[in-house]
Amino acid sequence: MRLVLASGSPRRRDLLTALGLVFETVVPAVDETPRPGEPPVDYVRRVAGDKARAVHGPDAATIAADTTVVVDGEILGKPGDGREAAAMLARLAGRSHLVHTAVTVIGPGGEAADVATAEVTMVDLDPDRIAWYVGTGEPLDKAGAYGLQGLGGVFVSDVRGDPTAVVGLPLALLRATCRAAGFELLDHGASR
Repeated sequence: MRLVLASGSPRRRDLLTALGLVFETVVPAVDETPRPGEPPVDYVRRVAGDKARAVHGPDAATIAADTTVVVDGEILGKPGDGREAAAMLARLAGRSHLVHTAVTVIGPGGEAADVATAEVTMVDLDPDRIAWYVGTGEPLDKAGAYGLQGLGGVFVSDVRGDPTAVVGLPLALLRATCRAAGFELLDHGASR
């Protein structure tokens, strides 16, 4: 059985590679626009499911995930440009927010899905630090305009919950979701 990652995220690829897994990557083409009034947890669950179903094929186990940052009940997706990234970072500075990552797995036992949530607290950020970080380009392809695993990690003072959920693929939840979908994740290692 082939293992397929339905994602274009380099962070998700890196996490699976670090586990020693052999997998294919297929970038799904799905609409990631939140629906009016859609709660953030429902949003990530829907998008992760759409991604998995968009690329799943025969003789495959398919993994998909979606991550969003939520502050004041509002979803912060990937910023459209540096100006939007700076505004998001200013909004997150000096306070806590939630990061929801949904995982959907389709395997021989069917489809399974769940969501991991972490609370992240950022340090205070002045406009110069925000401008520096936006200037690195790192915030532009990340929900909430920062990456815990990259340079943005210096602005995070606390994570309550699974840090891999903040990075974009909660590994303990992924393993449990794979089991619920009828297979063992770690059986797809390079040693096979």
